[in-house]
Formats: sequence, C-alpha cells, structure tokens
Amino acid sequence: MKIIGLAGWSGAGKTTLLTRLIPHFNAQGLRVSVIKHAHHQFDVDVPGKDSWRHREAGAAEVLVASEKRWALMHELRGAAEPRLPELLAKLSAVDLVVVEGFKREPHRKIEVHRAANAKPLLFPDDPGIVGIATDVAVETRLPTVHLDDIPAVAALVLRSAMPADEAMAKSALAR
Repeated sequence: MKIIGLAGWSGAGKTTLLTRLIPHFNAQGLRVSVIKHAHHQFDVDVPGKDSWRHREAGAAEVLVASEKRWALMHELRGAAEPRLPELLAKLSAVDLVVVEGFKREPHRKIEVHRAANAKPLLFPDDPGIVGIATDVAVETRLPTVHLDDIPAVAALVLRSAMPADEAMAKSALAR
C-alpha cells in the first residue's frame, strides 16, 4: 500500500482534482482509498436518524451497515485527535491512499495550487512537497504538471507515492 498527500489552501481544488483522479486510477485497475482531514465539526450522520441518536446518547462507536456499504463512526469524547498512522492502520489494504489534509504530517505531498485562489505556494516551506499541480508556471526544480492534465497528475502521484509503512515510521519519528 502506498500513500501520497494532496496539500493546498482551501479553494485550490484538491477535492475536485481527487474526484477526477480516482476514476483514472480505477480505470488502470488500482484500488484507491482517501483519508480527508476536516478542520471543523462534521457529521456523516443525519440528525434524528437512529445511528445519530445512538451517537448523541453517548455511544463510543456506531457502525451502520447495509447491503451496499458500512460506516464506522468513532466519537473521541475528549480524547486526542488521531494522527495519520493510526488512521492508516484502520484502512483495508488498497494500492493507493490519497490523504487530503494532514499537512503537518511528514508524508510526501503534491501541492495543488490555483492562481485564482490568490494564495502563496506552500512548497518552499514544506519539505514534504515533492511536486506541484497548478494552472500557472512555477519557478522550481520540483516536477510540475497542469491541474487539468489528469494523466500527468496521476503519473506524478504514482511516482511520488511512498510505502505506507515508511510514512508511518516517518510520522512516529516526527512526534
């Protein structure tokens, strides 16, 4: 299992890019999973539904299953937010895990940069950034590809992805 991150400011197009990359990878026969970091309280559950009521009542975990999918919600209830290695360990084995967020973790990342976002590049200050997907020319020695060139972005992602166990070891050392 390999891992790569997508890093960039809010509004740069990370999620849009990822929703274009996943079908491309699937067409190549690769299984892809995603870990997304949220900076705010979020809910995958619908208020008022049974699983929401169980969680609100104080359940530590609520697992919802059907013939189509299952989802496990784990309430931290004041415990520390899990780091990336803990979350990676919870995933089923796949070919590639794409991490959106967790920019402070030391795994390799592709920066997603959009000129219209009017934000500075992250790469000069983040040694984990190993390439840039952008819609403007960037002066750097890092490999750069155009945001809309999905085959080129996919190739950069696959070249740059690192073994998950290596990423987990780097993260443990960074503690």
